[in-house]
Amino acid sequence: MEFSLAHPAVKAFMCGSLSGTCSTLLFQPLDLVKTRLQTLQNGVQPGSGRVGMVTVFVSVLRTEKLLGLWRGASPSFVRCIPGVGIYFSTYFTLKQHFFANGAPGPLQAILLGAGARCVAGVCMLPVTVIKTRFESGRYKYSSVLGALRCVCRTEGPKALFSGLTATLLRDAPFSGIYVMIYSQAKYTLPREISQSSYAPLANFSCGVLAGVLASIVTQPADVVKTHVQVSPDIFSRTSDVIRYIYKEHGLVGFFRGAVPRSLRRTMMAAMAWTVYEQLMAQMGLKS
Repeated sequence: MEFSLAHPAVKAFMCGSLSGTCSTLLFQPLDLVKTRLQTLQNGVQPGSGRVGMVTVFVSVLRTEKLLGLWRGASPSFVRCIPGVGIYFSTYFTLKQHFFANGAPGPLQAILLGAGARCVAGVCMLPVTVIKTRFESGRYKYSSVLGALRCVCRTEGPKALFSGLTATLLRDAPFSGIYVMIYSQAKYTLPREISQSSYAPLANFSCGVLAGVLASIVTQPADVVKTHVQVSPDIFSRTSDVIRYIYKEHGLVGFFRGAVPRSLRRTMMAAMAWTVYEQLMAQMGLKS
């Protein structure tokens, strides 16, 4: 069957996958730096001002060379290409089912975004666990499949779903807040801009605003999720991680890696939504 005859949800999946591919390739180094910042050992003095995004960035360049910044890119692609596709196809399906004749309001936009992200998050969590471990530098996996086999053999399949609670507490609010702010910001754009050649740039700017705000709100959950997935032998419960972070680093510990994560999540989400909407428009579908 030709792609032009495919179901609209399939088209949304393909558009989302393509947008996820572009954004993942560009911003993987920021995700790696964020993970390294969040999993610094106590001996590195994580609370000191000397250990920051630039310090970690330079350290990776010095010890792992330029390509080291893309460590974990393979699981990132395995996760994001189908993951973003699942997210956008779920979002499109839910929106067409419940709001086919009108635009969703702010609360409805939050529920749409959160619901779509929950579906994608649960489906792709095993790859997310492997990706986080790749980026931490503590595990010497040679490939995604090899890592999956190793985890299942040594820790059991349950380990592939470690951090599920923290992941959903991070991703569902992020997506809900993002979609709400993004959609409302777009509605405020003057018609002469939203229907002009500058529309992609305007949409991207709305996405940046939404991404920054959503990233700040969900940063603590991201830190907790990283600790659970990187050290499942130490932390068996989310509450244990929260107590550990607060005891060792105080409230500021919940915002470690906030700068690289905010940059990456903001730019990835803004680019993904801009590319997705442009591709959907080219197919004559309302995103």
